[in-house]
Amino acid sequence: MPLIDAANIACGFHAGDPTIMLKTIRLCKKHGVRAGAHPGLQDLFGFGRRKMEIDPGDMYAMVLYQVGALKAMLDSEGVPLSHIKPHGELFFYMQRDKAIMRAVLEACAPFNVPVYACQNPEQEAMCNEMGIPFQGELYVDIDYSPEGKLVPVSQSRPSTPELCYHRVVEATSRDTGTDINGTQFTFGFRGKPFSICLHSDVPTVLENAQRVRKAVDDANRMR
Repeated sequence: MPLIDAANIACGFHAGDPTIMLKTIRLCKKHGVRAGAHPGLQDLFGFGRRKMEIDPGDMYAMVLYQVGALKAMLDSEGVPLSHIKPHGELFFYMQRDKAIMRAVLEACAPFNVPVYACQNPEQEAMCNEMGIPFQGELYVDIDYSPEGKLVPVSQSRPSTPELCYHRVVEATSRDTGTDINGTQFTFGFRGKPFSICLHSDVPTVLENAQRVRKAVDDANRMR
């Protein structure tokens, strides 16, 4: 926890439960880490990474329920909700289906906090339409496709701490990334704030976080 600036807290549908949620909130409070909601599909066995077909109206209710539950717990601890970041297959579902994207964002809108996502002009435009702050995100422990889109965790190559470090340096110094075929592409982060995503369920997560923390601190010192 001391290595990160913001935490994405699972809200009980793909992972977590009320006790874990409260423990995580208290850890965030102890270490001065911003606490965000991490809603996902209702799929504990698949960790929210399996495809499901869900009606947009049901999706709206599912996301509103999850974020609302976390927000109530945060309020009880005097911790503000920092952001919302859709998890796993929910994120990919939003990219495939604009009705689902709209339903999720409509559920996020009442909370008046940024929504985190990879760079996506359509989602950014929809956020702007609804008055939702959009924050782009760099993913350093999974791959990007030749189209500059995210490759699911299950289909990405294993990352190493040094690869994570290099990806942060590349993005912060040149605003570029390298896709799964070794071709460079531009993120479009320049002049904008962006977050860096690390997955907690990879074997080298602690080492990855240590190297990313160093890369971020090095980049900030050079500004």
